[in-house]
Amino acid sequence: MFAVRDEDAALDVVQDAMLKLTENYAGKPLAELPMLFQRILQNTIHDHFRRQKVRSTWTTLLSAFGQKDDKDDDFDLLETLPAKSDALGMADPARQFEQSEIVSAIEHALTRLPARQREAFLLRYWEELDVAEAAAAMGCSEGSVKTHCSRAVHALAEMLKAKGITL
Repeated sequence: MFAVRDEDAALDVVQDAMLKLTENYAGKPLAELPMLFQRILQNTIHDHFRRQKVRSTWTTLLSAFGQKDDKDDDFDLLETLPAKSDALGMADPARQFEQSEIVSAIEHALTRLPARQREAFLLRYWEELDVAEAAAAMGCSEGSVKTHCSRAVHALAEMLKAKGITL
């Protein structure tokens, strides 16, 4: 859902990935299937964006962000801020605005990361995979995952610091 930013497209991508897994890897040992699925899912997400780019060149990675009437506004990007809830009516409007600006800045900063850094960062910290699982999903070494994550964290910190945001 985070990678595609559209619930319907996310469901389609997951369904396509599941079909590819069952069609091509049904005979594989059960223990290998989760990592195979992660890799297939990442490739399917990349395919989705390639098709989307060809169909409409004006669409960017931020196409679904910033729409305040979405029903999916109740999740927090990096779980650094409290999730929206029914109790927000009693919260301070200035604080709500500040939080939405911070989330928007984080989302924008994530899109500016190189693809491999963004992928490693999201697998490790959003999907909560360990280093070995992320490496298997990305098709690289554990050291590469650590390097990509470290660079992503430092780049995100610098981008946010440049905007005056410290978490």
